[in-house]
Amino acid sequence: MNFNFELILFYAIVISGVISLLDIVFFARSRQRKKPTPPMPIIIDYARAFFPVLVIVFLLRSFLFEPFRIPSGSLEPTLLMGDFILVNKYDYGIRLPVLHKKIVNRKEPARGDVIVFRWPPNTSYDFIKRVIGVPGDHISYINKELTVNGEKIPQTFLQKTTAPDEGVGESTVNEFQENLLGIQHHIFTNPAKPSRDYHGIVVPEGMYFVMGDNRDDSADSRYWGFVPEQNIVGKAMLVWMSWGGIQHGIRYNRIGKLIH
Repeated sequence: MNFNFELILFYAIVISGVISLLDIVFFARSRQRKKPTPPMPIIIDYARAFFPVLVIVFLLRSFLFEPFRIPSGSLEPTLLMGDFILVNKYDYGIRLPVLHKKIVNRKEPARGDVIVFRWPPNTSYDFIKRVIGVPGDHISYINKELTVNGEKIPQTFLQKTTAPDEGVGESTVNEFQENLLGIQHHIFTNPAKPSRDYHGIVVPEGMYFVMGDNRDDSADSRYWGFVPEQNIVGKAMLVWMSWGGIQHGIRYNRIGKLIH
């Protein structure tokens, strides 16, 4: 089950706010008239204590930064399963919480940005991928090589390594450094898997074409289409914690790592 934490937090603020307001206007005066003054009911005590904390958390995660956990290996080697990241919520403009309507425009996502967005087939799920194509771009992906606006994107082979493969465990992959029109980042390709080829995709206005860096183990725009601008949550900034499971524990070398 996927919980909408933003909506739950909003409801918690409304409920605790209403209880606090009713107490201030009605119940507190009634208690003060009694001698000795009776203790504050526990539900009112909790509501008044948690209301300001909930408001601060809600404002921070709605307009500044929101934490996310990486649940899969689709962006390896850039982001590992178990990474906890901070997402910049204001870089692409300010949106109203819950309604997600943009009220302040800033800059638009650029090629190479790693973004969090609400998955177009089911917006109750958040996905994270790399922007490959912006509006107007012509994209081709043939034999595991990317072409953007007629320019073949260079790939420099680095090494053979292993990566998590959903349903299999681990697979041997090739690691490359890709230069996405000036944005250097690493990718994985799996020589044992066929290429998901696309020819001459044109990115529509207000849409973005995204892919995972783990190219052969990523459900992305090649499979379910473009990301509408209104679905974008924010830009991935840094890893603030990384948990490698019981076997590896906390990956201290990844804490504070900027996401490129």
